[in-house]
Amino acid sequence: MKNELIQNINKLHTTLLGVERIDYNLGINVADTVQYCRDKVMDECAQIERLGKNWYVVVGDCRITINAHSYTIITAHKIVKGNTTK
Repeated sequence: MKNELIQNINKLHTTLLGVERIDYNLGINVADTVQYCRDKVMDECAQIERLGKNWYVVVGDCRITINAHSYTIITAHKIVKGNTTK
């Protein structure tokens, strides 16, 4: 069975402040931040885990936090080697 987050990937969204926060935290400058995050979630190497009210997606050198009920991308951070805390 597919993951619930992947089944609802088209519901993924964020706020204007969320876009700014995600872009800043990841050091990216892309035209569509939500699509960038969708692509990360859909990456075959993505590790997706639900803990409480949030989904945590770890892929490459970033961790994306998504609200499990609203599918709002809350934040994203670069992963520092040796630091796996959520």
